[in-house]
Amino acid sequence: MKGATMVATLERLGVLASFSRPGVSDDNPFSEALFRTLKYRPGYPTQPFADLVAARAWVEAFVEWYNTQHLHSAIRFVTPADRHAGRDIALLVARRAVYARAQRRTPARWSGMIRDWTPIPTVRLNPEHDDVTGPVRVA
Repeated sequence: MKGATMVATLERLGVLASFSRPGVSDDNPFSEALFRTLKYRPGYPTQPFADLVAARAWVEAFVEWYNTQHLHSAIRFVTPADRHAGRDIALLVARRAVYARAQRRTPARWSGMIRDWTPIPTVRLNPEHDDVTGPVRVA
């Protein structure tokens, strides 16, 4: 990149520069969060893929892990698959019971209330910009 600025090189290659835009769900903050999760995942490749088939296989395995094993903080540390199948409610009820028992057993270890394990009723990428209220899940 010594002979040209990055923006000039991108323009020459036909790539349009993107700047963070409020209220756009596929702009930098969201893609950067996904890329960070992908890059810090154990097993992230340190060498280039041998071919397109190998790259696709790795990404498919990552997507499977992301949806079925990775616990997402925005939905109270359940997987998207559990959330989609409706298993999150039972998981969170059980988790709340475990925390409550632990607090009763050893109250000195707790400085306040237990963590809020109430199911998240609606998940939105940009809740502050939504004009319409979507469906609410009942626990």
